[in-house]
Amino acid sequence: MMERPPSKGAETITAAELSMSWSALESDERVQAYRRLRREEAEDFFQGLPSADQAALLAALTKGERRLWLRLLAPDDVADILLEVSPEEQEELLSLLDEPTRREASALLAYEEDEAGGLMSPWFARVRPEATVDEAISYVKRQARDHLETIYYGYVLDAEQRLLGVVSLRQLMIAPGDRRVSDIMKTDVVSVNEDVDQEAVARRFAEHDLVAIPVVDAEGRMKGIVTADDIVDVVEEEATEDIQKLGGMQALDAPYLRTPLLRMVGKRAGWLSALFLGELLTATAMGHYEDEIARAVVLALFVPLIISSGGNSGSQATTLVIRAMALGEIRLADFWRVCRRELASGLALGGILGALGFARVVLWEELFGTYGEHYRPIAMTVAISLVGVVMWGTLSGALLPFVLRALRFDPASASAPFVATLVDVSGLVIYFSVAELLLRGLLL
Repeated sequence: MMERPPSKGAETITAAELSMSWSALESDERVQAYRRLRREEAEDFFQGLPSADQAALLAALTKGERRLWLRLLAPDDVADILLEVSPEEQEELLSLLDEPTRREASALLAYEEDEAGGLMSPWFARVRPEATVDEAISYVKRQARDHLETIYYGYVLDAEQRLLGVVSLRQLMIAPGDRRVSDIMKTDVVSVNEDVDQEAVARRFAEHDLVAIPVVDAEGRMKGIVTADDIVDVVEEEATEDIQKLGGMQALDAPYLRTPLLRMVGKRAGWLSALFLGELLTATAMGHYEDEIARAVVLALFVPLIISSGGNSGSQATTLVIRAMALGEIRLADFWRVCRRELASGLALGGILGALGFARVVLWEELFGTYGEHYRPIAMTVAISLVGVVMWGTLSGALLPFVLRALRFDPASASAPFVATLVDVSGLVIYFSVAELLLRGLLL
């Protein structure tokens, strides 16, 4: 293949230099800079780009350049690029591929993007069970001359392409050449179905410390493999989505700086409006206790303290539970265990904050005479309220993800701001209810 010269009159740059400035460059600047890379570095740089950036770069290149760079990619990487463009552009890009790759990439597009089938590569080493070790090694070598995603493993398939077992390249190298593959293969193979969600695939990798995992259909026929580098991208994508949801917004479907402003506002406005409407209930609750506040203005001083403590404890609990669910550490069946655990945690944490609140009221009265002769009942009101609010906050924050999971919603939707808003209203009710009990006849 001919060497692709850099643009006339332009000095070459290194991939490291381009990587450092890539995010700050406009589309036309990226193309100009990319054309200044040496051929070898340009290949590696292109293959290392996110699929969205690959698609944008291809759109700005000539037809010949698009064909050159597309044919470097495995079918699963081509499919990722095709998902980033319009149907018309998909047809145009597919026409640039050789027939086998076009057929494989089109088949991958039939899967959902977040399924194992959408992640897999159809390029894997196939081995027949009746072959000898020498025959298997020779056959794997011939496959490797074409395209293979990885050659750590050879997958043993029958005539109907059903997965029978797996044999490592090391096993093939050390086994006697006249032994049958069926004698040395491992039959206890960890695999995933083609329609399994990508988060479940990532958990399989973590549980079994795999380099690659085979993907099979409902009849056990092998369709492809998902490799560890694909899962790294999945883990980053899922973690980013969950963090954005925990922040009280819809997950972005593009990098931050590439998301149009109006779309960014739209992603954030819905949740923000819902949270605002929720906080209006706080004002309603304050209005309900208007007479109590008028008679004992000192109670209003501790409202931010009480509701923020409940919101913070609830946010902590919901974050812990959502992450544990994502890692598969807890399931719906663990509902009561989590409930008991968070009640105990809430009691302990509330006791700590209650003691701090009590000490604060007493100390300020001793130093500055702030709260008057009834400062001890006020201190007890603050302390007991903190225990109740923190217990309720931790319990609510922990159980809300379970409710969402049971309703088949994403538990990450139980965002920290949402939990805080929920606890704000109930925290006020707890606080003023305790105040009515302890301060009746004194300040109320």
